[in-house]
Amino acid sequence: MGYSAGMMWRIGWALGGLAALLLLFSGVMKLIGPPEVTEGFEKLGWPAALAWPIGILEILVTLLYLFPRTAVLGAILVTGYMGGAMATHVRLGDPVFVHLLIGAAFWGGLYLRDARIRALIPLWRP
Repeated sequence: MGYSAGMMWRIGWALGGLAALLLLFSGVMKLIGPPEVTEGFEKLGWPAALAWPIGILEILVTLLYLFPRTAVLGAILVTGYMGGAMATHVRLGDPVFVHLLIGAAFWGGLYLRDARIRALIPLWRP
């Protein structure tokens, strides 16, 4: 039983939208700068002064993903961003499963909502 294009589009927006909300929240928290963010940056070995530029970057790449015209570019940039986050956590021996799931949700959402991506990466044939 196959899914209709409309159903795939809605599931894709829900999946990608949830991941985008997580990154937008994370970016805004970096801009607000509560003590937990400063402590987190110090634990990761990053200067707390980088919270603002990293937060802006996080928000920008997420916004690019949310606009259909720039969604592919946004997904590519989110992948790079998440790769850097994962590298930072791997260096410290922290788990990276959540980062991997967020990146997969971005691409999975885009895959479901954009027929061009499905044509480029045909995981199944009708």
